[in-house]
Amino acid sequence: MKTLIYVGNKVSSHGLNVSTIDTLGALLQGEGYKVVVASSKKNILLRFLHMLWVVFVHRKQTDFVLIDTYSTLSFWYAFYVSKLCKYLRLPYIPILHGGNLPYRFSTSRKATSFLVNYAFKTVIPSEYLHSHLKEFDIPRVQIIPNAVELENYTFKMRDSFRPKLLWVRALAKIYNPEMAVQVVAILKKEYPEAQLTMIGPFKDISKLEMQTIIDSYGLEVQLPGKLSKEEWIARAKDYDIFINTTTIDNMPVSVIEAMALGLPVVSTNVGGIPFLIEHGKTGQLVESNNPQAMVAAIKMYLNDFNFANHISVNANKQVQNFDWRVVKHQWIQLFESN
Repeated sequence: MKTLIYVGNKVSSHGLNVSTIDTLGALLQGEGYKVVVASSKKNILLRFLHMLWVVFVHRKQTDFVLIDTYSTLSFWYAFYVSKLCKYLRLPYIPILHGGNLPYRFSTSRKATSFLVNYAFKTVIPSEYLHSHLKEFDIPRVQIIPNAVELENYTFKMRDSFRPKLLWVRALAKIYNPEMAVQVVAILKKEYPEAQLTMIGPFKDISKLEMQTIIDSYGLEVQLPGKLSKEEWIARAKDYDIFINTTTIDNMPVSVIEAMALGLPVVSTNVGGIPFLIEHGKTGQLVESNNPQAMVAAIKMYLNDFNFANHISVNANKQVQNFDWRVVKHQWIQLFESN
């Protein structure tokens, strides 16, 4: 089997969410690939230097370098690692993430052009990113979706749908967590029993800041913080509707997971979400930053069991395409094409 170096932000041990480098790296190892991962250093400078060092040290044993590529500051990790790979003549594969990457491609044209033009292949996880990056003429593109091991997600057929809402993302401004609080505040006027739990690590919003927002609406919202995958999946059984309030997105794994668990989803209609959810068939889409519209969509689930159940079943069928047992063959074919 081939040896892979996987470069990205493996920082879940520091209180942040599990990311693609954690999940995909482990899945590839499970298929027999030797995967060397960098980096889990907490300090961003040390993390960057460790990435370069790992690539250099393992250069003679490596078949491919996988590079998680985001639109944020982490983009520059990817850029400089790609430059090192070119210098060392190592085939590298950028894996593009984040709904805001088209903006990065627009504002850093030279760097992004270098990154993709010298790549062995560029992997894009969604049709959304692919369509929005077409104007940049990225060569050698392959669409491989984010994968989940569906055998770990038990689909629950619900007997009823109650106003018990679940939200799972990092507590960050781009995911608009305050909108989730506004939604339950409005919903409680008609459904006093409405509940909301928001699971995820505190990123650029602290727990104190989030609690202050919740208190300003006079609500009780559960904020358990970061939970393991197994912990939040176990909790999901007690909820009936999943809400996603983000302002920027690509192909969020948490939404795919909710669909696998049988939770009907209401999401903002942003980024790659409409490529994942077909409105009225596999979920409901509403305008970004419009809590009233999200409440109206939630009430459709609460007032029409057959509709909610229909959405739940269709969504579960949809996510079969993201099962690792399906997706892994695309990765294997990519590696064997060298």
